[in-house]
Amino acid sequence: MSNDQPTPGQPPEDDDPFLKKPQEPSPPSEGQPYGSAPPPPPPPNDPYGSGGGFGAPDPLAGMPPLAEPGKRILARLIDFLIISIPLYLISLPWGGAVDVNGDGDDGFGDAVASGYSGHQLLWSIIGLVVYIAYDTYFTHKDGRTLGKRLLKLRVAMLNDGRVPDTGAALMRAVVLWAPALLCCPCLWWLINIVLMFTDKPYRQGLQDKAAKTVVVAAR
Repeated sequence: MSNDQPTPGQPPEDDDPFLKKPQEPSPPSEGQPYGSAPPPPPPPNDPYGSGGGFGAPDPLAGMPPLAEPGKRILARLIDFLIISIPLYLISLPWGGAVDVNGDGDDGFGDAVASGYSGHQLLWSIIGLVVYIAYDTYFTHKDGRTLGKRLLKLRVAMLNDGRVPDTGAALMRAVVLWAPALLCCPCLWWLINIVLMFTDKPYRQGLQDKAAKTVVVAAR
């Protein structure tokens, strides 16, 4: 029986339930020089569509399949409503976070120009802080916001599958929410939705590329 004890202060390697599991090495095949085996071909049903390319290992080998874009969009909508509805109700005594009392006579151009005037700008900033804090906390906690938990999805680091650390979770939240709430919401969401369907090989949105994360199905 071994008497080796783990180094104090060093957590066991399996503390993170989402850590990518190592792949079992292939046994050497007979007839190969020096007992080495050629690299195996990419699996026929590669969920990431990459195949490794030029013998490079797939960073997500040993992890669950990539999340379906439709589920990601629905999870994000759930998160948006979880925050937006209470925030709007709280803002009502101060006139509401969105101005719905305009008479519409000034035209679309004036409405856009005054969209972030007065208290609306204040509530946009408050909303931004709340969204970033929400996303950062839950992503760092276990990779799953409430919406992702309901849809059985999670965020993982691309290189090893771990739950994102605080820095990566914060980066991801800022890149996701700051442009969406402060400058170009329609364009920003359109770009990210398109990337969920078209980005190869990992379906990364701009926030995933910035934080080096990927969204996969939760086990």
